[in-house]
Amino acid sequence: MLTVLAPGPFATVQDLGRAGYAHLGVPRSGAADRGALRLANRLVGNPEHVAAIEITHGGFTAQADGDVAVAATGAHAQLFVDDRPMGRNATIALRTGQQVRLGAPEHGCRTYLAVRGGVVVEPVLGSCSTDTLSGLGPAPLAVGDRLAVGGAAQAWPATQEAPPRSAGAGTVVLTASPGPRAERLADADALFAGTWTVNAASNRVGIRLDRADGPPLEHLPDLPELRSEGIAHGSVQVPPSGQPVLFGPDHPVTGGYPVVAVLTPESIDRAGQLTPGTTVRLRLVD
Repeated sequence: MLTVLAPGPFATVQDLGRAGYAHLGVPRSGAADRGALRLANRLVGNPEHVAAIEITHGGFTAQADGDVAVAATGAHAQLFVDDRPMGRNATIALRTGQQVRLGAPEHGCRTYLAVRGGVVVEPVLGSCSTDTLSGLGPAPLAVGDRLAVGGAAQAWPATQEAPPRSAGAGTVVLTASPGPRAERLADADALFAGTWTVNAASNRVGIRLDRADGPPLEHLPDLPELRSEGIAHGSVQVPPSGQPVLFGPDHPVTGGYPVVAVLTPESIDRAGQLTPGTTVRLRLVD
């Protein structure tokens, strides 16, 4: 078991989500930074899809009730065992009674804490992920929650450490392919010109962008109303305000505003680490 002593601002259990239910109005959900979740699981010898803990903005503490191995990946946050600083992106042994703690991230916002064997909670539609929009899956973690450790572990990997993802305080570049409704903008290229700033009203459902150095985007006038249609994770939707929304893992499955671009898989993970105030530049790829 792992016992949660402090969940921080927001912590949930996440795996790779519940695919195949969009036609029922259920988004996939799952980890916001899927690459970081996969890496954390590999470091402790788990299959990549196994559930782990997604910790937003640090402040998380848990106690080991039994000997376990853990690894933390994702945001650049200091990891401690009791009061001893430890490395990220590496396998760490916890003895019974020891505590693992995460500080506030220097860069990024979501850390993935995997435990060898996986975190066990009751699955819903085949996934252990917490979906903040639909309310499916386990509730966000709270003080006193006890998380069972499962038996999903496989053979140990050849190495128990990995180089950290590069990060810095500069502009984050996100790459995107053209969307199906880009022609509904007066100037579709304007999305990729200049920079944007992450709005504080951002979460796992979507990341709102404000124009940092120019006017918002404009819809073409006098177009017929767009019917609601399917939306994918990573879709860039432009509401009438002209301020784009990057849809995250808990996004609605349909929407009535134009999707003008779709983030590449790598940029979907990078967007999962964006924090309010971060400067973003979008770059078009074929």
